[in-house]
Amino acid sequence: MRDWNIIDTRTLHSHRILELQQRELACGDDRRTVLVMKAPDWINVIPLLDDGRVVLVRQWRYGIQQPTLEIPGGMVDAGEDSRQAAARELEEETGLRAGELRQLGFSHPNPAFLDNRLTTWLATDLQAIDEGRTSFGVDGEEIQRELVPLEEIPHLVGTGQISHALVIAAFYLFEAAHRKAFLG
Repeated sequence: MRDWNIIDTRTLHSHRILELQQRELACGDDRRTVLVMKAPDWINVIPLLDDGRVVLVRQWRYGIQQPTLEIPGGMVDAGEDSRQAAARELEEETGLRAGELRQLGFSHPNPAFLDNRLTTWLATDLQAIDEGRTSFGVDGEEIQRELVPLEEIPHLVGTGQISHALVIAAFYLFEAAHRKAFLG
């Protein structure tokens, strides 16, 4: 596998959630121009209640023009590490605070053109911050919280009710960690 080196970068568009770059690459005498989206790292969180239910969130997604059923997640803000971002996003999107956050693993959302990393966390020992709170989200997000038994997740994925690829990857990491705990 040849290693391609960046010889020039030009920003085509800049936004708070991404920067679109055109990169000129070189490998020996070969040259190539590619587009890369620089994006902050992301996190997602699987909030698991003591009774075995998962806290899911339903929110409108502009890319597909319909709501999706997901786990809480979002960007790692400047000055935060992924654990801090996971705790913040969990609180913002569900109104819950985790007594324990355990990292399950990471993935690259789409390394063909994105340069960021997604870290998945398991949140347990959950406590409600404000028992009377019924709306969730920040900056215009409209989020509904839903509780689903963990054993229903494969059905929700299999029927397309959970279709967000990063959420499906998170549950794979959860399953892999769960198997590892039992198999040694």
